[in-house]
Amino acid sequence: MFEKIRPYIGSKDFYKKVTSMAIPLGLQQLITSCMGIIDSLMVSWIGEVTSVGTAAQIETLCSSSSWALAASIGIFTVQFFGAKDFKQLKKSFGLSMVIGLLCGLIWFFIATIFGKQILSFYVQDNEVISNGLTYLTIVKYSYLFLAVEYAFNITYRSIQQPHVPLMVGISSILMNIITNYLLIFGYCGFPKLGIQGAALGTCMAHSSAVFIHIVYAYYSKQLFVGKISEMFIYSTSFIKEVMNKTCSLLFNELFFGFGSTLFIKAFGLLGTGALEAYYVGAKIAEVFYAFANGFSNAIESIIGVSLGANNVNKAKEEGKYLITFAIFCAIGCFAFVFHASGLLVSLFQLSSHSVVKEANLIVKVFALKIALRFFVVIIFASLRAGGDLKALTLLDSGMMWGIGIPLAFISVYVFHIDSIALVFMICQLEQMIRVVLGMKRYSQGKWAVNLTKSFDLCKE
Repeated sequence: MFEKIRPYIGSKDFYKKVTSMAIPLGLQQLITSCMGIIDSLMVSWIGEVTSVGTAAQIETLCSSSSWALAASIGIFTVQFFGAKDFKQLKKSFGLSMVIGLLCGLIWFFIATIFGKQILSFYVQDNEVISNGLTYLTIVKYSYLFLAVEYAFNITYRSIQQPHVPLMVGISSILMNIITNYLLIFGYCGFPKLGIQGAALGTCMAHSSAVFIHIVYAYYSKQLFVGKISEMFIYSTSFIKEVMNKTCSLLFNELFFGFGSTLFIKAFGLLGTGALEAYYVGAKIAEVFYAFANGFSNAIESIIGVSLGANNVNKAKEEGKYLITFAIFCAIGCFAFVFHASGLLVSLFQLSSHSVVKEANLIVKVFALKIALRFFVVIIFASLRAGGDLKALTLLDSGMMWGIGIPLAFISVYVFHIDSIALVFMICQLEQMIRVVLGMKRYSQGKWAVNLTKSFDLCKE
C-alpha cells in the first residue's frame, strides 16, 4: 500500500519550499482580494453591500482579463528565469506591462460608456443601480493600476520572490483601510462621502501599490527591469509566439469572468436579499480562494522553473508530490469554513434575520466549493506551467458554461427553487466533474513541456 502512494509524497525540504512560497503568495492574493472585501464589509455598515457587489462585477471582468494577460506572459517569464535568459525576461515583463495597461484602459472606457447598462443587466432595483453607478464612476480609475499590479506580482512570483508583492500589498491594504475609514464615515475632519469614499480608497490603494513597485524594482535592480530598449522593443516573432498562448488564456478568463457574473444574473432573480446573502458568502470565500491561488502560483513557479531548465521528469515528480498536500488542505478548509460559518457571517451587518440565515447556509456550501478549489488548482497550475491552455480552457470556462451556468438558470427558471443556498449547492456539480476530468488530463502528462525550447524564443 505504501509503495503505491510513495511517488505522491515528497521530502520535508520540498514541502518547506512550497509552503515558503505559497504562504506569502496566498497572503498577497488575499491582500488583493481584500480591497473588495474591505469595501463590502465597510459599506455593509451603511447598507450598500448589494450596490458595491453589483458594481464590482465589472472589476471582476477587468481583474480576470488583466490577470490572464499577465499570467499567460508569466508562463514564459518563469521558464526564461529557469533557463537564466534574462534578456527575454526583461522583454516579457515589458510586454506584460504594456498589454496590462491597454487592458485597464479598455475596461475603463467600457465602465464609462456602458456602466449603467451593465448594472441594469444584473439587477432591476433602481436604487441599487444608482448607488452602484456612483461607486463605479470613481472606482473605474483603479482598473489602470490594477492591471499594472498584476504584471509586477506575477513577475515576482515567476522569479521566486513572493515576499516583494506581499510587502507592497500590505502597504496598499493599510492605505485602503485608512482611507475607507476616513472617507466613508467622515472621521478626523474628512468629508463623509459614503460609497464614494470606498471607491476613492480603492483607487488610492492601487495607485500607491504601482508607485511603490516601480520605485523598488529600479532601486533594487531587479532582473526583469532595464532600459526602455530592453523592455519595450520586440521582434514580430517574439510577440507572435507569446501572444499565441496569451490569447488562449485571455479567452478562458474572459469567458470564465463573464460566466461568473451570469451567476449573479441568475441569483438576482431570487431578490435583493438573496444577492446580499450571496455577496457575503462570496467575500468570505475570497479569503480562502486567495490561499488556494497562492498555492497554485507556488506550484506554477516551481514546476515552471523545472520545465524551463529542461528537467521534465523532475516537474512531473513535483506535480505528484503536491496532490497529497492539496487533499489535506482541501479537507482542512472544508472543516473550518463549514463549522465557522456563523461566526464569519456575523462580521457583516446584514439587513434581516432571513438574510443572515440564508448567508449561513450559503457559506456552508462555499465550504465544499473551496475544498474542491484547493484540489483543482493543482491541475490548473500544472497545465498553465506547461502551456496546456486549450485543455485548461475546456476544464475551466468550458465546465462553467456547459454545466454550472445552465444548472443555475434551470434551477431558478424551470424548477423555481427559491433558496439561493440550494441553487448554489446544485451548481457545485460543475466543480465535481471538473475534478474528475482534470485529473484525467493531468495524469496524461501532456502539460510537461519546455516552452523556451519548443518556441525557440531564447535564440532571438
